Amino acid sequence: MELMFGYLFIFFARLTDVSMATVRMIMVVKGKRLEAALIGFFEVIVYILAIGQVLSGLDNPVNVLVYALGFATGNYLGVYLEDKLALGNNIIQIITHHNPQPIVDRFREDGFGVTVMEGYGRDGIHHLLYITISRKHIKKVYQILDQFDSKAFITITDARSIRGGYFNPIKRK
Repeated sequence: MELMFGYLFIFFARLTDVSMATVRMIMVVKGKRLEAALIGFFEVIVYILAIGQVLSGLDNPVNVLVYALGFATGNYLGVYLEDKLALGNNIIQIITHHNPQPIVDRFREDGFGVTVMEGYGRDGIHHLLYITISRKHIKKVYQILDQFDSKAFITITDARSIRGGYFNPIKRK
């Protein structure tokens, strides 16, 4: 029973610290120093406890396998959590061949700020729509766009910081 508890401890400790490491790295990239430092503080404590357990039982290869399994599972869980948290903001660039006004009107009705520019591409004049949003609203942008122009060209980039502009709370329907 004690052996099983040790395996579970190693697995869940590693799962926890690697998940924390993934979220911490996102915080670092987004410039959130304090959050990254706090997560890192607890992450390293859990890591030291896990590695201590493994090193004290190196004669048992199952400890190493459980450690590796916890690491792999922690990576998966960390990416999943980061996706669900949807931290940060994105800049969405949409290039449409259609009249942009109905799409723009709909985005604005739903609380999105949109900037429209005209550009010239291989097939003539196109319209470029720029929308800066919280990452958690990306699916809503896709839903609206699919109603008007499912063949639009879309690029999404991370916005490290935002200052000024029009941000209205997104309307829920």
